[in-house]
Amino acid sequence: MGREAHSNRGGGGRREGQTRHVPVMLQRCLDLLAPALERPGDVVVDCTLGLGGHSEALLTRFPGARLVALDRDKEALRLSGERLGPFGDRATLVHAVYDELPDVLDRLGLPRVQGVLFDLGVSSMQLDEADRGFAYAQDAPLDMRMDQTTGVSAAEVLNTYPPGELVRILRVYGEEKQAKRIVSAIVREREKEPFSNSARLVELIRDALPQAAKRTGGNPAKRTFQALRIEVNGELTVLERAIPAAVKALAVGGRIAVLSYHSLEDRLVKQVFAAGAAITAPPGLPVVPERYQPRLKLLTRGAELPTEEEVAQNRRAAPARLRGAQRIRESME
Repeated sequence: MGREAHSNRGGGGRREGQTRHVPVMLQRCLDLLAPALERPGDVVVDCTLGLGGHSEALLTRFPGARLVALDRDKEALRLSGERLGPFGDRATLVHAVYDELPDVLDRLGLPRVQGVLFDLGVSSMQLDEADRGFAYAQDAPLDMRMDQTTGVSAAEVLNTYPPGELVRILRVYGEEKQAKRIVSAIVREREKEPFSNSARLVELIRDALPQAAKRTGGNPAKRTFQALRIEVNGELTVLERAIPAAVKALAVGGRIAVLSYHSLEDRLVKQVFAAGAAITAPPGLPVVPERYQPRLKLLTRGAELPTEEEVAQNRRAAPARLRGAQRIRESME
């Protein structure tokens, strides 16, 4: 999972690596949003700025557009600020979580926008910075906070949550079938010594799982790490508020594109879009009044997947699912 491909894993500092990130499904996202961003002054919101790859492409492709970009990670904002500097006041970068979108737009005096892009999951910067604790492939402090200035870390979740709550998190957020087995081992181990680093957790998961479970689906720690990250950052709760808020912020004719990286996110996006595209009239009406007409038109048939060629170039694109929708009328609420 992760939003931009890193192509210089072996060398170069952060500043050099920053320019070599290739955003997932970039061309398709731009094409989906393009019809809504053709007039000077059109506003597009990048709700998940990350290293700024999508934002840079949006500003370049749509020279008359204004960008508002959000990220909860201050380091991402700093690096993207350098990258987007040449665009001057066309880019407004805001330290915010994406469910705060209505407040951000209100402060900026923007009642409606023409485009919204979400690229969910962990940004490559967070995965590639070992000390952030997102990646299970290298030993690091168990932090996982996207905004390191607030909230509880993954270590605190592991060390303090009741066993039943940990099982629920692993089952729901990680879709981990062996949740009870893993949590039993965690509870046993944390009583001896609290968890602080990722390598110990990865080893514990390997030891706790039956042989058959280890042979499927890549690294056996993947689902547990995903579950912890979602819990630490409140990702699904935030997304439940953010997608409807983004749809509401769209002007008529405006478009939204959402890239998600696991089935929980994609299902949530699908539900919001499907509800917006449905006729809500009671059955049997000879004519459907305006207030019951769909507010959205779906722009993708189901979820679009990355091409084989893109996955070959960027392994982090593999789980990506893209959905798009267009606002076709105002709500009558």
